[in-house]
Amino acid sequence: MLPELNARFLTRLLSAADVPVAEKTLPGDCTSVFLLLYNKADGPFILAILKADSPGYAWSNQVALPGGHVDETDSTPLEAAYRELEEELGIYRQQVVFTGSMGHFQTIQQKDIEVFVGLWDGRIESVAYDSREISKVLELPVALILKTHLSSHFQGRIPNIMELLYPFKDLVVWGVTARILHYFLELLLANLDHSIVNDLLMTIQDTP
Repeated sequence: MLPELNARFLTRLLSAADVPVAEKTLPGDCTSVFLLLYNKADGPFILAILKADSPGYAWSNQVALPGGHVDETDSTPLEAAYRELEEELGIYRQQVVFTGSMGHFQTIQQKDIEVFVGLWDGRIESVAYDSREISKVLELPVALILKTHLSSHFQGRIPNIMELLYPFKDLVVWGVTARILHYFLELLLANLDHSIVNDLLMTIQDTP
């Protein structure tokens, strides 16, 4: 089992990272999201959402991280991420320990997404969302997606969009969300104790 992830570890992980910078984008094409981590008895998790089935919406039925467009009224992209977190899921900034930016990622439509990392208090029972926008809230076990990362031989390379897939139950995380997870998992692997990584590899080898 993976150890509990704390704010000090995440802050150190991000401060030492060479995070991707923003590419040139059109005005109004900037988005901020939160990669929220939280700990449960069976290890650390990432909070994600499944977008609702909305005809004509580019993110329809896709797994995403909570967030949205940076508005003119937002003083900073981080403020936009906090605002969207509250509007989308009813999670308030007092429930999140901000640990840093993980940099910028581009969608296939060349829209810029800045990813902020935070440690959430994990009060899943208090999450509230509009079913017209979000189908469900997902709890992604970090150990599970890390095992997929290792067993698919994603470590140390960046697979193309058709290969970079993280299955979860009856869903598949792909596209820019998968690239964000890939980048985070690479950072995590570089900072985890080797014995923990070896234990994960052993469980993969033992799986029939």
